[in-house]
Amino acid sequence: MLVCAAGIIITGLFKKVPVFDEFLVGAKDGLHSAVKVAPALVALVASVSMLRASGAIGSAVEIMKPLFAAISIPPEVFPLALMRPISGSGALAVLKDIFSSSGPDSHAGLVASVMMGSSETTFYTIAVYYGSVGIKKLGATVPAALMADITGFIFSVLAVLIFF
Repeated sequence: MLVCAAGIIITGLFKKVPVFDEFLVGAKDGLHSAVKVAPALVALVASVSMLRASGAIGSAVEIMKPLFAAISIPPEVFPLALMRPISGSGALAVLKDIFSSSGPDSHAGLVASVMMGSSETTFYTIAVYYGSVGIKKLGATVPAALMADITGFIFSVLAVLIFF
């Protein structure tokens, strides 16, 4: 990293670019981007907090348990499947709970590990990237991204069943 920074500074000096002034312009642009994205992130964090505090995830798990048992999906990973598209930190908390209750080497722990590695925080990513450039109409982005998440969740279960 130090070599990269030194290379940028030396190149800027060689081309007679005011390196520090350009750095300040970039920092200012970054701050403006952060301010533009902040409302979407605040709304996302608030909605995740309300979802977890309301007990809605626990209720959904109880409703879906028979279906999951029939298709070999550990019911413990359902909260992770719900939380992962919304919040990375919330998903890590759920993963920690799965590891604490079932163990990291259990079927649920393995499925949860593969699920964390094969999915994305869809709504966070959309909020950050679309919010930073001011896109308001999402079009097919959300359905396509959620289908990719569902596919990742299904294949994480299949991968664990096949390879472990």
